[in-house]
Amino acid sequence: MMGNQAQKLEELVASTTKESVKKSKKTRFVAITSGKGGVGKSTISSNLAYALSQQGLNVGIFDADIGLANLDVMFNVKIKKNILHVLKGEASVADILIPITRNLILIPGESGDEILKYSDMALFERFMQEAQVLDKLDVMIIDTGAGIGEHIQMFLNAADDVIVVTVPDPAAITDAYATIKTIATLRSDIGMIMNQVKSEKEASAVFEKIKKVAKANIKSKLDLKLYGKINADIKVSSSVKQRALFSTLYPNSQVYKDIENIVKIVMSKLERDMLVSSNESGLSGLFKRLIEHF
Repeated sequence: MMGNQAQKLEELVASTTKESVKKSKKTRFVAITSGKGGVGKSTISSNLAYALSQQGLNVGIFDADIGLANLDVMFNVKIKKNILHVLKGEASVADILIPITRNLILIPGESGDEILKYSDMALFERFMQEAQVLDKLDVMIIDTGAGIGEHIQMFLNAADDVIVVTVPDPAAITDAYATIKTIATLRSDIGMIMNQVKSEKEASAVFEKIKKVAKANIKSKLDLKLYGKINADIKVSSSVKQRALFSTLYPNSQVYKDIENIVKIVMSKLERDMLVSSNESGLSGLFKRLIEHF
């Protein structure tokens, strides 16, 4: 996108914000990312979103994984059009939303650089207005791609919380550390989820090693926190093969209890009673932030 176009988009968003008198909840944007693929990022994102919805929260989950968007598989739904079609004027926001449960909506996405490659200002303005159907979201989970490309950094910049997922594998830990080091140039507060661990003890031990190395080598002030762990469990891989969430298939399992513990931390950060203009919440709020960080 040209700099001039980005400026016009910022001005457009600013004007629509001023004009809006509608008030809504402030959506908490939580980005889930990883240093490499295959560590269970999307599995955690989808189960976390579901578990949050079971707490009575209005939850949206946005698939922003470049080239590997697979939340449709996780939720066992079919996607015909995504957010790029909306920006191109080929579908409305309501057309692409996929209800998963009463309080959970899947927003099929595209990569960050793709969704911001549009030139029709009228279409973008219409998108911002249509996106207000999601202004009542309490939390939006953003399932980003693995790695730390420029398009991923845009989402990490826009999010309220960034959580890095890794497994207790040397290569994965190295990639997770590299990811944390890059994210630290964008923000100081970073969360972690240790996946496929044997126990709480192993999760804490691996986390402390990463934290120690990070503290010693990352110059900026770093606030690295462990959000929780997910035990290694065949129930997880079994549910993925069945195109279902382990949270729905095995609600009494240890892995679901692990997700519930992570939910408690996420919920503690929600600003549920804060009234904001509608353009600062929901899907339109996310795009407003993406434009500001472009």
